[in-house]
Amino acid sequence: MPRPLKIDFVSDVSCPWCIIGLQGLEQALARTGDVIEARISFQPFELNPQMPPQGEDGVEHITRKYGISAEQAAANRERIRERAASVGFDMAALGRRVYNTFDAHRLLHWAETEGKQLALKHALFAAYFTDGQDVSNHEVLVASAEKAGLDGTTAREVLASGRYAEDVRAAEGLWQSRGVHSVPAVVVDDHYLISGGQPPEVFEQALRRIAGEKVGAE
Repeated sequence: MPRPLKIDFVSDVSCPWCIIGLQGLEQALARTGDVIEARISFQPFELNPQMPPQGEDGVEHITRKYGISAEQAAANRERIRERAASVGFDMAALGRRVYNTFDAHRLLHWAETEGKQLALKHALFAAYFTDGQDVSNHEVLVASAEKAGLDGTTAREVLASGRYAEDVRAAEGLWQSRGVHSVPAVVVDDHYLISGGQPPEVFEQALRRIAGEKVGAE
């Protein structure tokens, strides 16, 4: 009988390693369905909480933030694109522009109450990294919500009202207080941490070990 696992996936919509990690995690879960029944909940983390509404050029942002050259940034982007492709994700628009993601996190918070959080997370990653869209723009967010099977009118109301802002801030503070300062951070059953955009094999090995330890503890 599969063992239930609670997985908190702390991440940001504008984090390339987060979608790489999510793809790897989902592939690992597909391979371990005989022993694991997982419930994934996405938790908010902002890589650039002070990002202005107009965003910032991606290359300028990365070279300034990490103190690297444009050539080094280009090489890093290519390496990330290759890793993304290896887990089945198209990162054609990687590095074009960086946007504020707070409203995206508010929408994800609402989507969880509707049982559509995973679908919306995938839609937002595709909008940003594949299509190069502005994920701070409410029209883009509403379209992503509809793509995920959510009601567009309600999504628009959530975004216009500022609803769930306090919940998102509280969740961000909670995970930072627990020591999460980089993403993706995959926290299993509030106890085990798997850090980074790991390949499916690494996630599978870790999840099987965790499931085994749970069985041994019973």
